[in-house]
Amino acid sequence: MAEIVYPPVLRTALTAFKLLDIRFRMEGTERIPRSGGAVLVSNHVSYLDFIFAGFAAYPAGRLVRFMAKKEVFDHPVSGPLMRGMHHIPVDRSAGAGAYDAAVRALKDGEIIGNFAEATISRSFTVKEIKSGPIRMAAEAGVPVIPVALWGGQRLWTKGRPRKLLQRHVPITILVGEPMLAGPGDDIAALTGDLRRRMTDLLDEAQRTYPDQRRGVWWQPAHLGGTAPTPEEAAALDAAARPRRE
Repeated sequence: MAEIVYPPVLRTALTAFKLLDIRFRMEGTERIPRSGGAVLVSNHVSYLDFIFAGFAAYPAGRLVRFMAKKEVFDHPVSGPLMRGMHHIPVDRSAGAGAYDAAVRALKDGEIIGNFAEATISRSFTVKEIKSGPIRMAAEAGVPVIPVALWGGQRLWTKGRPRKLLQRHVPITILVGEPMLAGPGDDIAALTGDLRRRMTDLLDEAQRTYPDQRRGVWWQPAHLGGTAPTPEEAAALDAAARPRRE
């Protein structure tokens, strides 16, 4: 397919981050296949995670097609960009169409990006994840690649003001070992294994992050930050759900 929009968007983002002296640490990017399909599954702490997770595949020369809620495609600014980059809209009331489109793209050799927690984690820990990424990979016969992102929440996340011009923010991107799922495998067990791998990667990203201040809002509670605990975050999500619907 023609790539008219995606490459210049990536170059623009890279230029902006260079001007802001955003300090990237990327490890494990050699695990992204240079050809063929794969499901890239990332934790979700920031509204910028599409960009950062996409960067994980950049050294391999790959473009990631993300599954994103339909509302993003309906927006007059983000919509044309998302369609131009061939991302996949997800209608939460009828998700089968997006699932089928993702499986077709995987079989065609694309990398599909998925945030299996479905929404940003307010606690900055890995929430319960959906089984969709494992099911898609099993059906398409491609690997699942876990990714951990950390630092982007300092620029823009749920419930906090945007600080997109903040300078010198470290961003960590860790790519884990690929997983394989077959048609007869236990989907629930593999989903649990994927979540454990994502949690381990995120814990490594957090504990090795260059800025280890305590008592700050962007650190998880278990590392001395003031972010909500997973239980408090779940309560906040539950309270917000009726308003969102």
